[in-house]
Amino acid sequence: MTTTVDPLAEAIAGCATGDKTALRRIFDSEGGKLVAVAERILRRRDLAEEAVQDAFLRIWTHAHQYAPDRGSARGWIYAIVRNRALNLLRDDRREFTVDEVEAIQEAERSDEIMAAWHRLDRDARLRDCLGALDETRRRGILMAYVGGYTHGEIAGRLRIPLGTAKSWIRRGLTALRECMA
Repeated sequence: MTTTVDPLAEAIAGCATGDKTALRRIFDSEGGKLVAVAERILRRRDLAEEAVQDAFLRIWTHAHQYAPDRGSARGWIYAIVRNRALNLLRDDRREFTVDEVEAIQEAERSDEIMAAWHRLDRDARLRDCLGALDETRRRGILMAYVGGYTHGEIAGRLRIPLGTAKSWIRRGLTALRECMA
């Protein structure tokens, strides 16, 4: 009768004795799958990688706690990753990424710019003339003159070519001058 040896169980036993190559073997065989499991839970690749990194640190420091009679090595490893991912998900102290902060600030700034147009007196000629422009051109002019954005910033935020942004603002200003005259 032959007994099959679980390579992951052997690697965990190696980690318990301080064998760094054992941890490397676990990472090489399971790392990609572990990141995928964590990413399914967290829905963000960067957080998934962080969870897996934390899990490998825990595997290294707690390998002596693994008991083959209580479950498979693979199950033990995946449970650690799952728990780390869930802890990150529950962590309400998580910092926002730069992109998330910029998106929040951009939304607030956009609301302020449009609020400036809505604050104009209902009987003001400027309000009527701005209202006559199409939404994108009106937004471009308000972004430039109320928000202080450059043509390049406006083009980036409206997702249009720079030349288009410049011509829309120029034509919009021409239309405003004619309307106000």
